[in-house]
Amino acid sequence: MEIGIGLPNTMSVQGTAMADWARKAEERGFSCLSTIDRIVYPSFDSLTSLAVAAGATSRIGLFTDILLTPVYPPVWLAKATASLDAMSGGRLTLGLGVGGRPDDFAAMDRPFERRGKLMDETLDLLHRAWVSEPVTGDEFLVCPEPAAGNRVPILIGGSTDAAIARAVRYGEGYTFGGGGPDMAAPTIAKVRRAWQEAGREDAPRIAALVYFGLGDDDVSRASLRRYYGFLGDWVDMIVESAVRTPAAAKEIVERFAAVGVTELVFDPTVPSLDEIDRLADAVL
Repeated sequence: MEIGIGLPNTMSVQGTAMADWARKAEERGFSCLSTIDRIVYPSFDSLTSLAVAAGATSRIGLFTDILLTPVYPPVWLAKATASLDAMSGGRLTLGLGVGGRPDDFAAMDRPFERRGKLMDETLDLLHRAWVSEPVTGDEFLVCPEPAAGNRVPILIGGSTDAAIARAVRYGEGYTFGGGGPDMAAPTIAKVRRAWQEAGREDAPRIAALVYFGLGDDDVSRASLRRYYGFLGDWVDMIVESAVRTPAAAKEIVERFAAVGVTELVFDPTVPSLDEIDRLADAVL
């Protein structure tokens, strides 16, 4: 199983920390750098963060986990993602989901109640634009070719049957967030079953996310409580689900591997560069 690490793009850090974090993560051997997406929050933009990380590194993968797909203009998203993939040498993987916060959609003037339809329309447009098909009603193209020439790899997130169907139709696999291995196992089984039923001959990539904070428990808890405070009573479950010891980090890797996860991403809750070394020493 590959082990990735998140960028601290949702935390209170200096903007220059993104490049420092990326370089150190690559030096320590993590497979990818990931971002969490939000609009109505003082976080750093996902694609901008990954572009900075790409410029600071040469090998490590780049992963949006996840990008709130329906809030963005589809043509712009095709152009931005193809550009980042091409300029990074094919290191981008797009984790895409519909999102669930009405305020993010309102801020972007996108209809929340149509987010599923917007998701499908965007996925269709992305794949047409990436293969140099005109998508604006005329003969002009809107984006460069991705590094592979025809697509940027996609993993779909979400717990619904529609999300799994999108993963099978449009993606290279599925990304699971918001729960531990026991919660992930039934969904992963559904993904694999849908994959086989659709006649897909390739094996799906299966990613999962877990929060970690190995250097300061108080900062870790405060970070998650601030980010997920809108969930009310549910916030305590998320706060206490984070990995906060090296032993727990090792154990969670084994447990996610046992249910079929092929890529596990540890997202930071403490914005210190030392967290990269602590995690690497524990799980790499």
